[in-house]
Amino acid sequence: MTQNTASTGAPGEHLVNELKWVHGMLRRDLRVLREVAGQISSGGSAALVQARIRSLQTRSPLWQLRVNCLQYCQFVHAHHGGEDAHLFPALRRSNPALIPTVKRLEADHRRISDLLDQVAALADLLGGEDTPDNRKRLVLALDEVSTHLLEHLDFEEESISPTLRQWTRWPF
Repeated sequence: MTQNTASTGAPGEHLVNELKWVHGMLRRDLRVLREVAGQISSGGSAALVQARIRSLQTRSPLWQLRVNCLQYCQFVHAHHGGEDAHLFPALRRSNPALIPTVKRLEADHRRISDLLDQVAALADLLGGEDTPDNRKRLVLALDEVSTHLLEHLDFEEESISPTLRQWTRWPF
């Protein structure tokens, strides 16, 4: 990979920085969510779990987590929807060599979307059918989301940042 040759004030560099900022928040909050899921799975007290969620809410304006994880799932859906609708077509136009990469990123988005839907459905069960089995299923689903999402974020940043840095104006 080549070093950034674009001006640090170039729109592409700002886009890379924003992408990494959003992804950083996703990573940080996902770590906290996994810790909370572990507490849920091991039968942690409701008060402890709620305190962790409140702590997460106060640190992250994007997540505003509630017990059921729905807002996080919705945020990731919206973030990926925006990339699919605006960023990826612009990448295809500006660098056709990225078409296979963009196809992989879109496939990642579909896979992660399915996993997020599973997490949301399982989190919904905690409100009414809070059983050890449901807790375990939620933890496993969160682990799977974590694995795929973190891999996706790293791949996306690494593969598209060089092209974004070359942009001298917003292509969308």
